[in-house]
Amino acid sequence: MATREQAIEVLKKCEDPELHIDVWTLGLIYDLQIRANDSIYIKMTLTTPFCPYGDALMGEIQEKLMKLDGIKGVEIELTFEPPWKPSDELKDMLGVN
Repeated sequence: MATREQAIEVLKKCEDPELHIDVWTLGLIYDLQIRANDSIYIKMTLTTPFCPYGDALMGEIQEKLMKLDGIKGVEIELTFEPPWKPSDELKDMLGVN
C-alpha cells in the first residue's frame, strides 16, 4: 500500500509547465489523503482559473499516482477557494518579490 510520503514524492515530480516548479512546492495541493479503499484523494488548485494546462497537469498527476503500489483510483477535486497565492519564499524563487 502506498503511503502519503510516497504520494508527496510523486507530486514533487509533477511540474507546472509554465513555472517549471512542482505542484507540491508551489502549494497547489490543499489536501492529500490515502483512503482505506486504496485510492488517493487530492484537493488542489491552479495558479489561475484560466490556466491552459490545468487538464494536462491533473492528468499527469493522476497517471503518476496510479503507478504507486496498491493504488486503485485517484480522485482530484479542483477548487479555487481559497485562491492560490505564492508564499514569500516562492516569490523569492520566482524573482517577483
